[in-house]
Amino acid sequence: MEIWINPACSKCRSAISLLDAEQAEYTVRRYLDDPPTQAEIREVLSRLGLEPWDITRTGEDAAGDMASWPRDPGSRDRWIRALAEHPILIQRPIITADDGHAVIGRTEEAVRSTLPPQWSPPREPPR
Repeated sequence: MEIWINPACSKCRSAISLLDAEQAEYTVRRYLDDPPTQAEIREVLSRLGLEPWDITRTGEDAAGDMASWPRDPGSRDRWIRALAEHPILIQRPIITADDGHAVIGRTEEAVRSTLPPQWSPPREPPR
């Protein structure tokens, strides 16, 4: 499992705390220091089942007028290029789970959905 974080983000810190409390194995990617490529963004979007405009923080200064950009298949590459060039625009934290799916881990439920099912001992049959 990998988690893309901005250490200054409280949602990222909360997600890390939850993963640590659950003793999850994960790799941290500080995506502002190690920006994802366009190919990596495409892969994450596929795993998320989202479009680039769905994970774009259009309120950031770096977004400029992106909020007014078309949100259609013909504009998809433009959005992805912008995310790769300005990773601050990527919603966070993004967690890629070992089972192949990914989530934007802004809620406890989303973060927990990336954890593998917990093993529990067999129950004794009722008497």
